[in-house]
Amino acid sequence: MSGVIPDQANGFGAIAFGFAKSIQNGSPDGIALVANGKVVQFLSYEGTFTAVDGPADGMTSTDIRVAESNSTPVEFSLQLKGTGTAPSDFFWSIPTPSSFGAPNANQVFGTAAASPPVLRICKIQGAGHSSPHKDEQVSTRGIVTAVARNGFYFQDPIGDGDERTSDGMFVYTKSAPKVAIGDEVQVTGTVIEYIPGGAATNNLSITQFSQPDRIQTLSTNNPIPAPVVLGAAGRQPPTKVIDNDRFAVFDPAEDGIDFYESLEGMLVEVQNAVAISPTNRFGEIVVLTDAGAGQQLNSRGGLNLTPHTLHPQRIQLDDSLLPGDMPAVQVGDALGHVYGPVSYRFGNFEVLVLTEPVVESAGLAPETTALVGTAQHLTVGSFNVFNLDPNDDDNSADVADGQFAALADQIVHRLRAPDVLALQEVQDNTGAANDGTTSADQTAQTLIAAIAAAGGPKYAYADVAPPDGADGGQPGGNIRVAYLYQPARVALIGSVERIEDDAFRRSRKPLKAAFDFKGTKLTVINCHFSSKFGSPPLFGRIQPPTNGGLAQRLAQAAFIHDLVADLLTVDPNANIVVLGDLNESPFPLAPVQPPPGDVLQTLTGTPPILFNLGDAVDGDLAYSYNFQGISQQLDYLLVSSALLALQPEFDYVHVNTEFPNQASDHDPILARLLLYDRPD
Repeated sequence: MSGVIPDQANGFGAIAFGFAKSIQNGSPDGIALVANGKVVQFLSYEGTFTAVDGPADGMTSTDIRVAESNSTPVEFSLQLKGTGTAPSDFFWSIPTPSSFGAPNANQVFGTAAASPPVLRICKIQGAGHSSPHKDEQVSTRGIVTAVARNGFYFQDPIGDGDERTSDGMFVYTKSAPKVAIGDEVQVTGTVIEYIPGGAATNNLSITQFSQPDRIQTLSTNNPIPAPVVLGAAGRQPPTKVIDNDRFAVFDPAEDGIDFYESLEGMLVEVQNAVAISPTNRFGEIVVLTDAGAGQQLNSRGGLNLTPHTLHPQRIQLDDSLLPGDMPAVQVGDALGHVYGPVSYRFGNFEVLVLTEPVVESAGLAPETTALVGTAQHLTVGSFNVFNLDPNDDDNSADVADGQFAALADQIVHRLRAPDVLALQEVQDNTGAANDGTTSADQTAQTLIAAIAAAGGPKYAYADVAPPDGADGGQPGGNIRVAYLYQPARVALIGSVERIEDDAFRRSRKPLKAAFDFKGTKLTVINCHFSSKFGSPPLFGRIQPPTNGGLAQRLAQAAFIHDLVADLLTVDPNANIVVLGDLNESPFPLAPVQPPPGDVLQTLTGTPPILFNLGDAVDGDLAYSYNFQGISQQLDYLLVSSALLALQPEFDYVHVNTEFPNQASDHDPILARLLLYDRPD
């Protein structure tokens, strides 16, 4: 076949040949375009091959990476699109109406100054966390894959074959977009890097168009690009490193933060997803691929924190594109195959699922402790009760929503009514209503009444109200630590003591109490160390992430250690318990900066004067909190050597962190202590 190309478009044109025979004779097929004996392009369809004989002899073809299907209409063809003057300026597109003998409808020849360059989405995204075309006006095309209330996702149907570059992108339209899934659209606008929540959040940015100048629908009802499979059958997320080079090298094969960035805006399918977190109140679930195969899951189906990894293989699912809510799942439940575009918000990459997952329950049940008080044994527990208050007009209806009833049920039936229960996150009577109230007597009485209604014993309550606004926490709530105790089993000696020190400035003050159990004194120090407020997201722009509040927690641990040391100086055989929410892992985290200090070791001392009862628990079950799918310890109960010598028992009672309907975001902990070794 040969001929002369006419000038039909700025010095360019098209020539058509009738061909009686078909070249569809297996795959791949190809054609060489030759000018004056020199091969200009050697293109193939459905694969590549090496030419034998002819001008292209020995050359390997370039696959156009797009194909017709059995349902492609006869009058449609594969066509080049784009703007430019050289072959590299154009890209092959899905079948569109044929233009036999004329230039393609969406192929513009020339370099008109007024027209922004036409780039493929992969070129806009680039191999990195920021677009190489940031703040530039460009035009690109793709197939709409998902529609949100304020924008849409679209994707190059062919892709460039480079796993480092995403082929998808989000277009922010502010109001509901006038596109539908399957539309081929051309978007012209300025590329931006949008930071959800603003730069102060330390979130990563999203490469996107924001209210672009033009959105043109080119065709409708096109096939949707196949999702990238995440799992053993496709791409495996890294399992060890979120980032280890401060973004110096873009390495999706090693760094989890780069892996998910390389999929930003693209459709993915998470195969055989299994939940490692319950559904949270934002409609999010954290999952693993392949039903957790190859992962070191604990015996209840969760993924425990370790000193050396923050588990980048975790994948967060979000329901913001579902017409309804995410189903309520618990840890271990199977969700089958789920798919949707990859987005980023609130410090996490996430898959915005497009169809409701079909859940197969693993049947995980809340635990009931085996530890109960006896004539010789006292049970002592700790429970963070999650900003508890009786004011249902403060944006959290703890009474109407059943939090008091749920906590009471757990205290009575799961913890089996501890003799002494240290509480954290008790708020004043009006909760977040910032009205100057500091007393929590109504909070306490509401909980005590709920315990009685659940069939529990009569409890007494003790706290020291903080000065208004002095101890941090939710504004207006005047958060504090407190005690519930059974007067029928123990007697409070004197009154509780609020401990003041600069280490606890703007933080919850510890509360020291002494109890008498059949003539034996037990000193309990209830702590709620300062929070990790200020920590950047694990998948954020600060790598490695910092451990917010660490210096203050170290100071608090040192102070409590010294306080216990003073008590032991007076009485080396004193029965002392230090317990509560310490807001820290039991070991330094290597992936976290600054160079980790060991809060727990600072508290126990060298040589130790306090002993963590959690150390005696199978590490598989040693957790009281679930943070973004990672099960970890935040709550502790430590004892002095006198109590340790009497072989105390200890239990993490898993009733909340694995389940969607939570009374609190913490699991309670419980110890049984031998304090009276004479028969009654």
